[in-house]
Amino acid sequence: MKDQPLCSTVIGSYPYPSWLEFAAQHMDQFGTTDREEIVDDAVRIAISDQVESGLDVITDGEQTRLDFNLSFYGFLKGITLESASPRRFGPPAHDQRGKHHVTETITAPNGLGTAQDFQRLLRLAPSGVTLKASVPGPYTLSGRLLPNAQYPDRFALTEALLPLVRTELASLVASGCREITIDEPSMSCYAHKENTQRFVDIFNRTVESVTGQCHLSTHLCFGNYKARAIGLRHYAPMFPKFLEMNVDEIHLEMASREFSELDLIGLIAAKKEVAVGIVDVKSYYIETPQDIAQRVKACLKHAPAERLSFAPDCGLSQTARWAARQKLRNMVDGIRLVKKELGLT
Repeated sequence: MKDQPLCSTVIGSYPYPSWLEFAAQHMDQFGTTDREEIVDDAVRIAISDQVESGLDVITDGEQTRLDFNLSFYGFLKGITLESASPRRFGPPAHDQRGKHHVTETITAPNGLGTAQDFQRLLRLAPSGVTLKASVPGPYTLSGRLLPNAQYPDRFALTEALLPLVRTELASLVASGCREITIDEPSMSCYAHKENTQRFVDIFNRTVESVTGQCHLSTHLCFGNYKARAIGLRHYAPMFPKFLEMNVDEIHLEMASREFSELDLIGLIAAKKEVAVGIVDVKSYYIETPQDIAQRVKACLKHAPAERLSFAPDCGLSQTARWAARQKLRNMVDGIRLVKKELGLT
């Protein structure tokens, strides 16, 4: 159970400072100490923005990842990183992301880097806020790899990645992390045409190393690369089967979908906690505290306060920092308005 009702949280990613994006394209010009300072400073900024907004739960903003999962491929042995986008012109979207060739058995001899990232967050974050780490699940991580004779389809690739992610989760808990989100948006995107029982089985085997040792959640959304969705934006195909996932909390994308299927949170709350996306990261409309308060009250018609948390729909890496910062502040202020009305402050 959460420490408090109507908790304010985030999915994981936060916008990168402009200088970090520039530095990432010229890393060969920096020394080892320079690079360490660059990352520390970027994480400090992400922490500062989140803490100033008043969030109950923060992350490191995934400032080392370039994307919520792209950097993880750099930790894998047995693959050749793609060198060029398959489509370079026209509107930016998912089909501009190339795939990686698998050349031998996939391993991660040095882990996936999240434990080190969390140790940095522990070092730099102030006391008094809950610290969370996010890790992509193996099915989502398999999406950028090309099948071959050894791994003939996506599920074979998933099975190869599953123990690597499972080991990484155990390392995170060993490093002191007590709040972990497993990002599996690919499961959300393909649940309408794949075997949902198979997805649940994959997920539960992935998290078995940490089940009961931390507050575990999963983020189910429909894609947000370049603020574009990729999947059928409909949760019905996932439930009730996804309630069998061994998690404490399920995150849902709601704001960008005009709160379609909001009654679903009642079904989830009967068994688990639910984090509702009440900030649209795809829109540059800045939700007011009053907007947020109305959305929180709408959620309370379906689920009790002690089962509810609130967050942006997805990570904020595809949103400009000025907008992300204001959206978070207004989200927290709106939640506080309702908590005051209910006597929960």
